[in-house]
Amino acid sequence: MHLTLRQLQIFDAVMRCQSFTRAADALHLTQPAVSMQMRQLEEQVGVPLFDQVGKQIQPTDAGRELHRHAMIIAAKVQDLSSAMEEFRGVRRGELDLVVASTANYFAPKLIAAFCSRHAKVQVRLQVSNQEQILDMLTTSNKDLAIMGQPPEDAELVAQAFLDNPLVVIAAPTHPLVGKSRITLKHLERETFITREPGSGTRKASERHFSRHGVEFHSVMEMSSNEAIKQAVEAGLGLGILSLHTLELELAMRRLAVLEVERFPIMRQWFVVHRKGKRLSTVAQAFLDFLIREARPLASLQGPPPS
Repeated sequence: MHLTLRQLQIFDAVMRCQSFTRAADALHLTQPAVSMQMRQLEEQVGVPLFDQVGKQIQPTDAGRELHRHAMIIAAKVQDLSSAMEEFRGVRRGELDLVVASTANYFAPKLIAAFCSRHAKVQVRLQVSNQEQILDMLTTSNKDLAIMGQPPEDAELVAQAFLDNPLVVIAAPTHPLVGKSRITLKHLERETFITREPGSGTRKASERHFSRHGVEFHSVMEMSSNEAIKQAVEAGLGLGILSLHTLELELAMRRLAVLEVERFPIMRQWFVVHRKGKRLSTVAQAFLDFLIREARPLASLQGPPPS
């Protein structure tokens, strides 16, 4: 097969857009040019890559497999570009980041501080949950991720750079607000509003309760921290969230942090990249910046009295 990188780039755009027309718009090409490139690509691989379903196109099994390999090739090309950057001593460039949704409460502040010193750097930021981040780190050309601790068996390099305390929150009118030394066993009688199963915060909470022999009852799952805070404020249950996400609600006394034994759960934020990845000059500079300066820039103030 004589595939070109340009064909794979156009193919990736079609896969993401699920449309030749939208892919053409995204790439600033004409729709016939995109269609021609995809016909040539199908001729090269010898199998159909898309099925027409009404007015939409859907990838075939072969198309999905080709896309998986195309993403690996794109990541290798990015590694090559990074290697060449080192020889050129480039001081401008792009930084492709993905961050956990909870980390997005402080990540923009850190990115802004970094960009104020490197005005010519362009940052692309994507927010996702931990499971999706792990997949993106291994299948795409993301430079770095900010997330909770990744699995030990993952082919990743992870460095801790910031504390991440998880606390139990309640509506200000909840009977446990103001009480001291609440036991974990007492919380066994309470219901919790939690994130979706792929969330690092949820996994950490479930492990913490299980480690101490206490059942953890989830009554409702939410796809965002904001939804959890609103549900807890409405009195639907308790929540466990990073203290990083609660600054506004605690200041306005819309939520309260409970004094629970064995809390907070002390975790760490990590800056992560896949093992063997050659970081660009910009990515290495941002990683060094996080390790050196994130703590004072993203420091937490203690919550007000409940």
